[in-house]
Amino acid sequence: MIRNVLGSVVALVGAAAAVVSPFLDWYEGRRGRDYRVQDLFGGITDTSSGVLVSILLPFLLAALVALVGVLLRSRLMVALAGLVVLGFTVLWMVRQGQEAGSLSVGGDGSGLQVGVALAGAGGLLLLLGAALMSGRARRRTGRHAEPYAAPGSDHPDTWPPTQEPGPSVQTSPGPEREADPYVGPDPRDTEETRTYPTQEGHRRRPPNA
Repeated sequence: MIRNVLGSVVALVGAAAAVVSPFLDWYEGRRGRDYRVQDLFGGITDTSSGVLVSILLPFLLAALVALVGVLLRSRLMVALAGLVVLGFTVLWMVRQGQEAGSLSVGGDGSGLQVGVALAGAGGLLLLLGAALMSGRARRRTGRHAEPYAAPGSDHPDTWPPTQEPGPSVQTSPGPEREADPYVGPDPRDTEETRTYPTQEGHRRRPPNA
């Protein structure tokens, strides 16, 4: 959070410096807004330029890109704005050096002046701001466990588990107990000694005939 705030402030200062620089003197008392954009590609001329077609135009676009990058916390957009500002500044210096034969810095107002230095500083501040920004925070997603694979038809998932195929041990049942053969009534059992069950569970002897 602190890095984003610090980087955003530095980037906004750099964008402001880039926009202000064309209104200052760039070379021998000539302001940056007096240089046309097409002069940077075809050669520096003495023709004055309007504000919207001067070197101010790419700087305004770079400042707009930097502002959007700060709002979106996009380091790439802020860095791109810094490269645009530095690129056009260096391109102007190359064209101006070709037109003048050489570039110099004089204390009497001749040569390179404060406008160029401010433009270069603005581009560097934009790059520094992009480096300081941490960007948008990424959401951390936990690692999801892999789903349980359903068992195949060869090994169904049943409960209780069945015995694995293999040799099984079979136990043979023991010999069945034979019922006692019926031998008939006991010859010693007579009417006097024979008893009969009752509903109460007791046995009684039949009444005498």
